[in-house]
Order: sequence, then structure tokens, then C-alpha cells
Amino acid sequence: MDRKQLFEQIQQKRGFLCIGLDTDVHKIPPALKDASDPVFAFNQEIIDATHDLCVAYKPNVAFYESLGAAGWLSLEKTVRYIREKYPEQLVIADAKRGDIGNTSGLYARAFFEKMDVDAVTVAPYMGEDSVKPFLAYPGRWVIVLALTSNKGASDFQFLRSEAGLLFESVLKTSQKWGTPDNMMYVAGATRAQKLKEVRELAPGHFLLVPGVGAQGGSLQEVARYGMNAQCGLLVNSSRAIIYASDGADFAQKARDAATDVQLEMEGLLLEAGLL
Repeated sequence: MDRKQLFEQIQQKRGFLCIGLDTDVHKIPPALKDASDPVFAFNQEIIDATHDLCVAYKPNVAFYESLGAAGWLSLEKTVRYIREKYPEQLVIADAKRGDIGNTSGLYARAFFEKMDVDAVTVAPYMGEDSVKPFLAYPGRWVIVLALTSNKGASDFQFLRSEAGLLFESVLKTSQKWGTPDNMMYVAGATRAQKLKEVRELAPGHFLLVPGVGAQGGSLQEVARYGMNAQCGLLVNSSRAIIYASDGADFAQKARDAATDVQLEMEGLLLEAGLL
């Protein structure tokens, strides 16, 4: 999916919601515990209930890796299900990979060739050769960690040098490797006012914004500081949607929660003149 197609999906769905499939086997409703693959069964119902309200799904790979080989199978089945039934969706593997060049090349092969996702989150700490192998796949996206929403982000991302803050250096330098057509950035909603600086440094790139919902980020502030002429935002919500209920009505409650976010996004897009 290219940038034009992504913006078309945003306009069609009237929102820029990304739903995080952070599926914890310990939080799956009891009604699904006896399924042959409870993780996939849960994901399948969440996807069926919300697919018309979002433009992307983002499984966090750690939730699947923690289950060993069975978890990887659940992840593969989830991606395949989205591909076959809802091919308009952008599928993001939240893997936060990043290693020396040849190893990064194998990670890229695993996610783009074997898993067949559209995008992978990548940690840029090791520099250009850890990111470029992911950029070698036409039509796929690399999502570089720039300004994250976690508490420990301030340990490194706000360190100052002659070149400015570290996250600013990441944004400036990484744009020499990719373009707005194949590279996005992670920029956390809990630091919404910093999004203005991110947007100034990366005016044309899409931003994947975690932290709205359970982490308390403001959608209005994210739109105010981060939106561009093609929206330029994918705002992720995970727990607040997929765990809206732990009862038999979990899928309907997830839909209700996703609808609330989508309607708010619709208003922000209308305000910005993008619909």
C-alpha cells in the first residue's frame, strides 16, 4: 500500500485509526479459552467487528513470541486472515527490530516475505545499516522509532548535543535513507506538543502515534500538532479497544470503543478540510 492509497483509505473510513492487536492470552475472554487457537479466535472476532472503522492493524510481536512456536502460528494466521478477508487494511508488525546489516536483512525477509506484512517498526540506534535492509522492499514501509510514549524515553531521546536533541538527530539523519513514500516515524501521543517539532522536521511523513486511550494521550492535541495535508497520522489504540470488555460481548464492546474514536477522528478530518 502506497501513501496515496493510505490517504484514500483514511478518507473512505473517515478516520485514521490503527488498532493494536496486543493479544494477551491471559486476558482473552473465558468463552474463547477452549478454542483450538484462542489468540487467533480472539483476533478474528476483533477484526470482524472493527475492520470498517480502522485503516490499519498492528500486532505487537512480543505478545505472540511469548507463546513460542504456537504464538508465531497465531500471528501468521492473523495476518493471513486480514490479507484474505480485508485486503484494504495496512498490517504493521510492531517488532522494533534493528541489528547489523546482514541480520536486519534477515528480519526484513522474515516479516516482508514470510509474514507478508506491510510495515515493520525498526529501532535506529545502530544506524543506517540496521535500517536500510528494510527499505529494500518496494511497496513496504519502515516505521522508525523517533519519539516514543514510554516513561523511559527521556533517558536517551532528549539528550542534547551540538546537533540538537537525540530524537531530532534521528529524524534529520534517517530522512537521508528513506522518503515519505517508504518511511514513517513513531511519535508518542503522551508527548503531543513535541509532535509539532516532529512535524516541522518531517513534514511529509506519516506518523504512527501510540499512547491514545489507555495511556492517556489526547487525540485533539495529536491532530493539532501532527496532521498534515494528507492527514499524515495513524493513531494507535490497543487496550482501550480490544479489552473494552472481558465478557461474551467483547467484540461488540470493542466495536463501540472503536466507533467512538472513529467519530472523533471524523470530526477532526472535517475540521482540517480533508473530507
